[in-house]
Amino acid sequence: MRTWIWTFLVFVAAVALALVLREHGGNVLIIAPPWHISFSITFSVIALIALFFVFYMLLNGLSWLTGSPGRFRLWRHRRAERRDQDLLQTGWIHILEGRSAQAEKELTKLLAKSKSRKTKLVAGLASARASQDLAEYQRRDEALHVAQQNAGDDPQLKLAYATAAAEMYLEQGLAQQAIDLLQPVQDASSRHFQATRLLLRAYRQLDNPERVYELTRVLLRRSAIDKKQALDYIEYAAARRIQLANEEQFKSIWGDLRTEEKTRQQVALAAGQWLTQAGKLDEAARVLEAAIQQEPEPELLNLYASTTAEQYKRRLTKAEEWLQRHPNNPALLVTLGRLCVLGQLWGQAEHYFKRSMAIRNDLRIHALLGQLYDVLERPDEAIQHWRIAAATAGALPIMAPQRLLPAADLQDDPTLVDGALPEDTTYVDTTRPVAASAVDAAVFAAADPVSQAEPPQATSENNEEAEHQYFDTAPIPGVDVSMTSDGTHRKRN
Repeated sequence: MRTWIWTFLVFVAAVALALVLREHGGNVLIIAPPWHISFSITFSVIALIALFFVFYMLLNGLSWLTGSPGRFRLWRHRRAERRDQDLLQTGWIHILEGRSAQAEKELTKLLAKSKSRKTKLVAGLASARASQDLAEYQRRDEALHVAQQNAGDDPQLKLAYATAAAEMYLEQGLAQQAIDLLQPVQDASSRHFQATRLLLRAYRQLDNPERVYELTRVLLRRSAIDKKQALDYIEYAAARRIQLANEEQFKSIWGDLRTEEKTRQQVALAAGQWLTQAGKLDEAARVLEAAIQQEPEPELLNLYASTTAEQYKRRLTKAEEWLQRHPNNPALLVTLGRLCVLGQLWGQAEHYFKRSMAIRNDLRIHALLGQLYDVLERPDEAIQHWRIAAATAGALPIMAPQRLLPAADLQDDPTLVDGALPEDTTYVDTTRPVAASAVDAAVFAAADPVSQAEPPQATSENNEEAEHQYFDTAPIPGVDVSMTSDGTHRKRN
């Protein structure tokens, strides 16, 4: 648009000049003794314009000739910039592709050739990343030193160096070095969210719950962290703070937490343990109930069942309500069984333990059943469950009389039992269990007479058959079994 305007103005000036010259037909006389030069005014105007353009072109030519060294330097600078950009791009592409060794070569070449501070900073950090991926920490530190020198006193470059170096230190587990780099940046301004996030990771590695809690709150207020990740950090920090708190500190910590944070598993577990140890069982129950209402985790249920005989009624009633929503939760069934034991509801405790064992054959259930049968003076069944629990846990060796040591055959989960149970064991699987707080042993006996029956007298043949169910008694190759452990000889079969 500007070109059209200037063209229009030039044509207007030319027309105006032509009209003026047409009306003034005089001559121009130049007297330079001994010469007299005369020519028309039109010719003089045209000659002046032509001389102006010639003079202008001569000046431009001289300027171009005198500016050649500057243009050459600019050309070399641009060529070097293109070379640096090509090497830097190639190096980063190699890093992203996982070819760290090739990337390190390209970036080292760039560090040697480049003269730009910013380029050297970026190349040094990229080379350090490549060395980090190769676990070459000495070369990484050398590249970081080069980057730090080129950062100088520029705040932006210093921030870039600090965040990149700190992230690499955190990956190596050097949390304190990362903090030393990031703390001045975070103290100067809380707007550097990446530095704050890296500080949060560093303090988490150092197990500093106070700083983790503080930094997580800062990031949450500014929406600079994912909410789920923030809740995980707060859960860890709050639980650790509660474990180390006295009474006044506990009130302050608990009051500062939001409702959704109080029901997190580790927070509720730590608070429940603290309140239980302080003798505040009612408050501990309310804290645990709120968390279990969200998700009946086994650790929470285990702590909920660890109470006194005076507290069992309320907790048993609450657990029976949860059972309506989670009828096949083995941990909840164990909790009900333990609470029934506290209330001396022996039959219903056995009922819940067996239901749990039918869902998950766990060594802990066998141990609890062994204790229950020991209280009920049913020693054969108690011993049988204790033997299974001991064999699974590996805590006690099974030494059958006059027999070889049985070979262990455990599943992937060491707490699961893959063994036979006594033939008289009956599993009760009712979809709607009878409330333990509303029945007694007589009602349970009517509902499940098999479990209350007296166990049959064990014979030597039955014992031998039962042991064959649990243990592999095949002889070990290469071992002389003619001599038993008590020194007596035995016939070979």
